[in-house]
Amino acid sequence: MTDFNISPTSINPKTLSHKIGLVIFTMSDSSGETAEAVARACLVQFPPSSVSIYRLPQIRSSKQILTLIEEIKDKNALIVYTLVLPEFRMTLEAATEKYHIQRIDLLGQLIDKLTSLTHQQPLSVPGRLHVMDETYYKRIEAVDFAIRYDDGKNPDGIKQADVVLIGVSRTSKTPNCMYLAQHYGLKAANIPLVFGIEPPLNLYQISNSKIVGLSIDPHLLQDIRSTRAQIMGLSSQADYADLDRINQEVRYAKNIFRELKCHVIDVSAKAVEEISSEIYLYLGQ
Repeated sequence: MTDFNISPTSINPKTLSHKIGLVIFTMSDSSGETAEAVARACLVQFPPSSVSIYRLPQIRSSKQILTLIEEIKDKNALIVYTLVLPEFRMTLEAATEKYHIQRIDLLGQLIDKLTSLTHQQPLSVPGRLHVMDETYYKRIEAVDFAIRYDDGKNPDGIKQADVVLIGVSRTSKTPNCMYLAQHYGLKAANIPLVFGIEPPLNLYQISNSKIVGLSIDPHLLQDIRSTRAQIMGLSSQADYADLDRINQEVRYAKNIFRELKCHVIDVSAKAVEEISSEIYLYLGQ
């Protein structure tokens, strides 16, 4: 299993001596989240291994970079970095060349290309991605909206929503609402579709272009609900995880989707990030 670790900007070589295989150091003069996220995204494309990730954030001086290189120079290492300040990038490049350490610059080439194409010089200010601007506050407001109008708590809220997710229980409505709010700043509400109970009238009074139905394979849903039932201490014979009952619910939901003529996404075996991306792209159309 891949061993992911986050450590401060001071590395004790002894803590790495027992590691076997490659160590990826993600270095940044900001939080380092971008470099680590990219490294993680790449690693999941490979079989589980003994690769470790150590985050080295908040680089503040060239001396600090040189000290870090001295500490890791004898390791089987790869440095993945998002250094904004040119002097930091130059220091790292020279030091890694000296000790033959592999490196990947995630920002440098793109910044240089944008400089060439726009004929403008970059600001070279670390941390601007996380500045609390209007977009930040919009996302905070969207997260609050997702919480207030989760699980059909107040159907009136769907009139103010940017998107309304509908589906049977355990189709990841809530996680997707939170993801859409946090990452895209969208006000997302969700309405559960319960077999035998009519959806709220408000659902038929808004544009179907902002309604997204979440469908799922019944057998997969049964597996998810069976696990959930065990956690909740429910009987294995409960309707909640009964396949016949689930098939009825799924058919009922599909009928509602057809009535509303809304967009439908199959969430079977898809991650929240993937589902939310599909929803965002659909809304952008």
